[in-house]
Amino acid sequence: MEVRDDLRYTGDHEWVRIEAGRAVVGITDFAQASLGDIVYVQLPEVGARVERGGTLGEVESTKSVSEVYAPVGGVVAEVNTAVVEAPERLNSDPYGAGWLCVIEGADAAEVDQLLPAQRYRELIEP
Repeated sequence: MEVRDDLRYTGDHEWVRIEAGRAVVGITDFAQASLGDIVYVQLPEVGARVERGGTLGEVESTKSVSEVYAPVGGVVAEVNTAVVEAPERLNSDPYGAGWLCVIEGADAAEVDQLLPAQRYRELIEP
């Protein structure tokens, strides 16, 4: 499983990348592999306020339906409509084309509480 050192992670298998003070959010390689073939993605509306730990969206695969949780709070500034139209992007490129949304106004303290790559690796490795 790929775990990138430049990202922060949640125990629920979401990742965050901070770009220009905004939090880009997606699901991890471990999450997409566990889900199997992803067939449907539901994302929040632009402008929606999300709280850390609150439901951000939903990912449905051939195996199950899983909620995606907000790793940080703030306002949804962008959503990746391309992943809604082609959910398989989450399987093929979870850290690139498979990003889910961008959250503005994330508290730096919330970001600091997320898992660094090494701690996330310890969580997912047997």
